[in-house]
Amino acid sequence: MDTPARHGRYPYSALPDRPTWDWPGGARLAVYVGLNLEVFDFGAGRGAQLAPDSGVPDVLNHAWREWGNRVGAWRLLEAFDDLGLPTSVLANSRVLEDCPGLVEAFLARGDELVGHGRTNAERQADLAEDDERALIAEATQVLTERGGRRPAGWLGPWISESRVTPDLLAEAGYTYLLDWAHDDQPTWLATRGGGRILSVPYPQELNDIPAVVARQATGQEFADMVVATFDEMLEQSRTAPLVMGIALHPYVGGVAHRLRPLRAALAHVAAPRDEVWLTTAGAVAEHAARELG
Repeated sequence: MDTPARHGRYPYSALPDRPTWDWPGGARLAVYVGLNLEVFDFGAGRGAQLAPDSGVPDVLNHAWREWGNRVGAWRLLEAFDDLGLPTSVLANSRVLEDCPGLVEAFLARGDELVGHGRTNAERQADLAEDDERALIAEATQVLTERGGRRPAGWLGPWISESRVTPDLLAEAGYTYLLDWAHDDQPTWLATRGGGRILSVPYPQELNDIPAVVARQATGQEFADMVVATFDEMLEQSRTAPLVMGIALHPYVGGVAHRLRPLRAALAHVAAPRDEVWLTTAGAVAEHAARELG
């Protein structure tokens, strides 16, 4: 009989069997916005598509993504300012080189900087271990030097991991990652050598790329998902502390016809701020690490 493959990172745990505890201020629902600031190679590599590939170089799709950094991200920043929403900025390191002032504008608000590889034209799973280690080191150095702070968290481009990604991140000094969408609470992942790294929930359902690009939801439908998820998770959080993430990409969520209903949905989330913890993924990780021990 074949032995089934298992990752060995964490054991099974049923949510109702776990201890209950609170987020800061007695809240039971922590909400964060993960804003992906990304760049893509011109005429090469991977990238989400607005329309079928138009040939090489694929000007149509490349320019659509580029619009997000030039326009969409700034529209979203205005919305976050108006609503008093903090964000976790998931930044490719090359964004700081190719889009001067963009990441800095969010950091000036006090937002968190999260590592997100070098570009979104490559995947970590495609790399040998030494090459992946070099990618993490290079991205970390650029983010630290140009962003003015060393990121504590990491999201892999395309949510792509090799079999040793959590090990390499822990060894590089990262304390949490966002790649695993297996729970509504933070979870310790085991790493080699007896180490560990915290997994903070990052949404794959409440994420504008899979929702809009893959499943072709409208802007209003995605906004409705945000509201429905918030209302339901707020009710569920009466019995357990939960994490709700909202993942946005400027070239999708920042487009005018999607931004208008999205802004209303985010206002709905921000309104009962005395009942929930509006925060960042990094703050979630810090608090959860203390609670989980």
